Amino acid sequence: MCGWIKRNFIKKDFGLFLVIGGINTVTGTVFAFLFSLCLQPNIAFIAWYITALTFAYLLNSFFVFKTELGFVKFFKFAISYIPNFIIQNVTVLVVFNLLGLHQFVAYLLAAIIGVPVTFLILKGFAFNRKNTGGVSK
Repeated sequence: MCGWIKRNFIKKDFGLFLVIGGINTVTGTVFAFLFSLCLQPNIAFIAWYITALTFAYLLNSFFVFKTELGFVKFFKFAISYIPNFIIQNVTVLVVFNLLGLHQFVAYLLAAIIGVPVTFLILKGFAFNRKNTGGVSK
């Protein structure tokens, strides 16, 4: 288990992914909150998610996976975020709608939860990077 964690998460690409995710989380949480001032909070989350997905694709392509942009890659990137979207949307529904916490808290928690799963899916599926002896290609 420790070897698997090292091979997948104790690496420069995961660190960069976290930094970009942090940037996207902060800007996205603020924009989701701003969207929610004129939209229902769950709709605001979806609007933010689409905007953030495009921004994340650009940043991850340039800085984490260092690959050229392409429609197929963007499509695979978007598909890779479906599990994350489900996890995050359920989090917003539970934290905001059921627990009654502030929508800002709901957006922040939602942004944090799906990170490791999303990284593995992006690495293996969207950007076709597999581990080879513990070293990323």
